[in-house]
Amino acid sequence: MTFHIRMPVRFVAALALLLFCFQAYAAEFDNGLLLLSFDDNTGQLTAFKDLRNGHDFTGAPAAEGLWKIDLLPGAAKQAIVPSDAKSFACHANADEKVLNLVWSGFSGDVGERLTVTANVALDKDAPMSRWRIVIEGLDKAEPAAVRFPRIAGITPQENETLVMPVWMGERTSRARELLDGKGRFEWEYPGLLSMQCLALYRENGPGFYAACDDIGTRAKRFAVFGLPDRGLGIELTQLPENGTDGAARYESPYSVILGAFEGDWFTAAEQYRSWALQQSWAKQSRMDTGAVNGWLGRTGIWIWNRGRSDGVLGPALALQERSQMPVSVFWHWWHGCPYDVGFPEYLPPREGNDAFRKALGEAQAKGVHALVYMNQRLWGMTTKSWTDENAERFAVKDPAGKVHPEVYNTFTKSPCASMCMGTDFWRNKYAGLAEQAVNGLGVDGIYMDQACSSLACYDPTHGHPLGGGSYWMGGFQRLQADIRERTSASRQVVLAGEGCGEAWLPYLDLMLSLQVSMERYAQPGAWEPIPFFHAVYHGHGTFYGNYSSLTMPPYDDLWPAETAPKEPMKLLDRTFSVQFRLEQARAFVWGQQPTIANFRPSQFDDRPEEIAFALRLARLRMQALPYLQQGIMLRPPVTGLSDEPLDISRLSIYAGQQEPLKQYEKNCPPVLASAWREPDGTAAIVLVNVTDTPRNLALKLDDTGVGATSRLSVVKEDGSRSDCRFQAETGVLAADLAAEDACICILAKD
Repeated sequence: MTFHIRMPVRFVAALALLLFCFQAYAAEFDNGLLLLSFDDNTGQLTAFKDLRNGHDFTGAPAAEGLWKIDLLPGAAKQAIVPSDAKSFACHANADEKVLNLVWSGFSGDVGERLTVTANVALDKDAPMSRWRIVIEGLDKAEPAAVRFPRIAGITPQENETLVMPVWMGERTSRARELLDGKGRFEWEYPGLLSMQCLALYRENGPGFYAACDDIGTRAKRFAVFGLPDRGLGIELTQLPENGTDGAARYESPYSVILGAFEGDWFTAAEQYRSWALQQSWAKQSRMDTGAVNGWLGRTGIWIWNRGRSDGVLGPALALQERSQMPVSVFWHWWHGCPYDVGFPEYLPPREGNDAFRKALGEAQAKGVHALVYMNQRLWGMTTKSWTDENAERFAVKDPAGKVHPEVYNTFTKSPCASMCMGTDFWRNKYAGLAEQAVNGLGVDGIYMDQACSSLACYDPTHGHPLGGGSYWMGGFQRLQADIRERTSASRQVVLAGEGCGEAWLPYLDLMLSLQVSMERYAQPGAWEPIPFFHAVYHGHGTFYGNYSSLTMPPYDDLWPAETAPKEPMKLLDRTFSVQFRLEQARAFVWGQQPTIANFRPSQFDDRPEEIAFALRLARLRMQALPYLQQGIMLRPPVTGLSDEPLDISRLSIYAGQQEPLKQYEKNCPPVLASAWREPDGTAAIVLVNVTDTPRNLALKLDDTGVGATSRLSVVKEDGSRSDCRFQAETGVLAADLAAEDACICILAKD
């Protein structure tokens, strides 16, 4: 590593004394791979250069400072920024190869003793840097948020892509356009962000990588913000634990990693995976420890139906009989309260205890298992129990001590409050309800909606640190352990959660990954789903879920009758059949358990081609569980086919119910492909043709990482295999796919 110091001539004689600790007018240092430079007056980052290709990720210096400290209400100022400091110094420690940037001399209203020190270190043999911040002398002011580091003015590139681990993972090539110079994307971790990283890159070119090495799953936020002239910045917000160690000093309990790479989203996933799989949440995941109930792994396909048992269990039994595969049920609207209105007044079931138990018991006797819906953090603010139990005391509060209502139901506009996972009251309330559902009604498990999410709470009566910290995850760990303990005498309960999250791997058996069908609920053209989380953690968790449906959405009969559609669950036009196949294919090639929403037995006759396609993939998956359930995802092969337009319906439980059907065109790949390696080292290529046109493929396998092989076995849905020779020297796999066909090509070792 080398340090480059630019100093006035009058200081040259003292250079020998300043090698270890120096004050400079400007400083830049590098490790031969990455170069960083800082402004001599402000400490602003002026260069972040990948020395391998010469690309500098910093454009013209922006007015944004390297850090910002937001203070809790009651402080003399709302925030402290670098420009508030009267003095700035830069010090280097050559032995430890780090740079310290120090701001001091702040005005008296924020504390005369205040100093802010940013510690920046370069890795020895990688284009990565590690950043920490220390804040001392805050006196009585308490930091609500420490925004550090803030990297503003990132140099734009052609074909630029932003990748975020929003649950399964999403990417966009329109970040600068969507932010429009002033907008802001912000996500919390642990929560909507399933992993502690992001990437911004030119496809197979220079890439900017940001991550944290926090093994304590502390609350934090990642943000991407717009600047004038299509500028773009990235910010990490640390949320201190106030009220525990005092506010006079805050030191980052983990490093923020900023670095450079060349490649794409999968390259970023590999970078993160090299660290992530060494952490306790991966090694102690319920899959790794063998704690998951066996029926879950044997599930061939899920039905996601809603309502009373005759509309849920009956279709499941019909599908199981026809498919000859184990079918499991993902069951909403079983509860006695209206959806997204009456939580947590779930009991008794809307059809009554006896009828529910009887129907479920008969289905279980035939091998069908059921998870029932119970939101794990919402309480309806219009319910009787909200008032009777004084639930507001235990709801999440903002820094001003207020509850923020959340409205999901577009028909009733009923507000719900998020309950604090850090309170014994809420955990006991929820665990008691789960106990009644499992032990009293006989359900096989609980779908804990919004489980992979967390919030910062500032209520001092709850007994947890104010704002940030790890108390939310600690509370969830205690909640799931309590549920499992209460129900252990009855059954080995399965707990599922919404979304993906590394922090929840040791606690959830199953994760709902709906982004395979995000076109049904998301803004068109903004973000594209990718299996980012799966590329890191597949084989350490089980993923399922799909909005993929052949009908209009259902309507809860406990909602207002005046807003009900004329024909709920009306069959969609065949125009959208390719969308259905695309959603099923994504789940298949990305290693999820298949799911069909709103299934009726009549669809065997009304939509035989679509149902046959879904079952074909489900059967084929059962032939390849070592890859698609336990395997490691490899870089997906390039098919060489151009995207083609297909018709998309934007429909979900709320979207499209009270307005004309939203329809648009989207360019999508006609053939989906993925690559996998099973634990014994054998690799497989998974292919699905979602169109009604046969396809001939020539797949280059050089970049997939499948390794050298010359023997190829093609697996079909019935388990049959056809052997052929693969020419390893060319690195090309030729494959012919019939219309709406799929296969798995196993590349065995010689």
